[in-house]
Amino acid sequence: MKTDVKRVGIIAKPKLGTVAAVVNQLTEWLAISGIEEILDLETAAIIGEHEKGLVKSEVPSQCDLIVVLGGDGTLLSVARVMGSNAVPILPVNFGSLGFLTEITLDETFPTLENILEGKATTQTRIMIDVAVVREGERFASYRALNDAVLTKGALARIIDIDLRIDKQFVATYKADGLIVGTPTGSTAYALSAGGPIVFPTLGAMLVTPIASHTLTFRSLVVPDTVTIEMSLKATQESVYLTVDGQVGLALKVEDRILVRKSGSTIQLVESANKNFFDILRQKLKWGER
Repeated sequence: MKTDVKRVGIIAKPKLGTVAAVVNQLTEWLAISGIEEILDLETAAIIGEHEKGLVKSEVPSQCDLIVVLGGDGTLLSVARVMGSNAVPILPVNFGSLGFLTEITLDETFPTLENILEGKATTQTRIMIDVAVVREGERFASYRALNDAVLTKGALARIIDIDLRIDKQFVATYKADGLIVGTPTGSTAYALSAGGPIVFPTLGAMLVTPIASHTLTFRSLVVPDTVTIEMSLKATQESVYLTVDGQVGLALKVEDRILVRKSGSTIQLVESANKNFFDILRQKLKWGER
């Protein structure tokens, strides 16, 4: 990746008790290195410098690198505001190792040094654009790194979802819900629903049913060039669309949800000390008795 880093964005999870000390350490290190820091509003508030903060969505266009301090959820929230900015993201995990935030606190400054020396590598992850069409009009739009999920309310019965891929009818799923995700999202909700683990840079999308009423329904892996359409059949039940587990809305009968690969991607700085399979072994405890 490029070494001409003059401004670094810092976005931290605000409710972490230890994050203020790390942010201060990071700003001091950047100052010594002659690099300007760009903080979002919440991160600036953490260290008592409210006047420095920018709205989170403004940070990517103002810097050459973004350091995300938190967990996978924090990274997902940043990914959704990246827009078309191809700024590398250095994801630093607080606490247990995440599938996405693979760089530990101890690795943070050595990784930053590698970046400045041109030794660091990045991995490209696709994102998906999600559109809700209601009564023939685009009602809402989202961008996701992990997944878009249709799911029933807590007390609702099984729902019926028609699935089409490139306008070709696939099936009517009778299930608690349906997940359309990226390879990155294969280790998120889809994994707990029985979906496959997909290498994160593979050019694919996944469709995974949640608690399907028909046991023969299995997760589908399709090219990332297709358009996936989910539509609700007549139902009296509460059905929700959730994007990356963080944003979404209540759906109505006959709403159509269109999912396609986004024209935007994100670039994640890779750890020099571990790879995807190392993370799988650690998180899923492969090989342990």
